Amino acid sequence: MASLNSHAKDLSRFWKGRILWDFPMAQFSTLKVGGPAEAIISATNVGDLKRLIQWLNEHDIAWWILGRGSNILVPDSGLAGVIIGLEGEFSSIEKLLAPPPGGDEEKIFVRAGGGCLLPKMINYCTEQSLSGLEFAVGIPGSIGGAIIMNAGAWGYEIGNLVHGVMLMDSSGRTYSESGENLGFSYRKWSMPPDTVLLSATLTLSSGDKDHIKSRCANYLKLRRENQPFAEASAGSFFKNPPAGSAGRLIEEAGLKGLTIGGAKISEKHANFIVNTGRATATDILNLAQLVQQEVFKRFGIKLEPEVHILGEK
Repeated sequence: MASLNSHAKDLSRFWKGRILWDFPMAQFSTLKVGGPAEAIISATNVGDLKRLIQWLNEHDIAWWILGRGSNILVPDSGLAGVIIGLEGEFSSIEKLLAPPPGGDEEKIFVRAGGGCLLPKMINYCTEQSLSGLEFAVGIPGSIGGAIIMNAGAWGYEIGNLVHGVMLMDSSGRTYSESGENLGFSYRKWSMPPDTVLLSATLTLSSGDKDHIKSRCANYLKLRRENQPFAEASAGSFFKNPPAGSAGRLIEEAGLKGLTIGGAKISEKHANFIVNTGRATATDILNLAQLVQQEVFKRFGIKLEPEVHILGEK
């Protein structure tokens, strides 16, 4: 990949919106760590996003789409390339007046932009008395990030609600795809790397507002009781192995409360690595690697990170 520095002036002339240069990713990550990205740009519509991605590809400059920053870890050295945020029309929510082709007429369909925050979507559904997303309360990501990683909790997964999506491939081509063709499995979909989720249509049910609020409150209470809500983290750091629990394995390996620098295995939930306030990305990476080594040594199981480590070769 080419260095952005050699194209900085060209990018400034090309992009008419705001560009944040050499901006610390710690301010865009729920882990509160990470070195600077060479540039951060927000796209507000599909046309501008397509133009930007094609320009970056033509100049051989790396790029990443950023949601809420709730499931990423950026190295202390930063990122050579451009971080793209999705705002404007990508934050929209719309209840469809009629079912889309192939949609169940008994259901309600809501289209949300890929940059729409999941909490915003849950609040919208609650106010509209729409049920289905209650399990996701407390998950701080975007709709796009949640679908790409097939976010789930309490036995539910968002992939089961996806009727269809609008996507953009790495060349800037846009196309639609049905939910059943996205290849959802545990904490991932099967679309090619660098596929951008522009919007998604979710299948929901009409429900009682008070009941929906009650379910959300109960799920949030469970999260607060069992997870380190008050500390900076990226949520569950490792995927659960088949028929097992990453948190249980980490705890049984005697690693709960272990620290490296400012990074710590949460004493509340062993599958959370928290920033005690002075952690670096290197602290977190070193702690994660130690956890993998110790769990493998004890149980013969290699834990796979659920957190995406950007810039990793």
